[in-house]
Amino acid sequence: MDEVYEFLKKVQVYYLATADGDQPRVRPFGTVDIFEGKLNIQTGKSKDLFRQVLANPLVEISGFDGTVWLRLAATAVPDERIEAQEHLLAAYPQLAAMYTPGDGNSVVLTLTNAVAKFYSMETMAEVNSVSF
Repeated sequence: MDEVYEFLKKVQVYYLATADGDQPRVRPFGTVDIFEGKLNIQTGKSKDLFRQVLANPLVEISGFDGTVWLRLAATAVPDERIEAQEHLLAAYPQLAAMYTPGDGNSVVLTLTNAVAKFYSMETMAEVNSVSF
């Protein structure tokens, strides 16, 4: 999990895919945090993404650092505790204009049942795989 966290922090922007009925939806994302030993991302309850996760919590993340790319499949589980929001949002002060811990909109998504695979862009071969 730490390797995935460090990779996502390094790339800064990764792509998160959800399902909207039978239509995949992909968008750039940038939050990542480890809280209480779990990997988390953050969104707003007012966003389509949150509605999609509630309907189908299976998500995928992909990122590329110029040499290696990541594919992460996971289940996104909402964690609405203020402590989780405080921890994540403290790392992203630029989100303060949009989200405040306990505002009723901010929500942390814990990534569970995760399988992360790292691939070499040069050889297209898997170079590492981790589950958490």
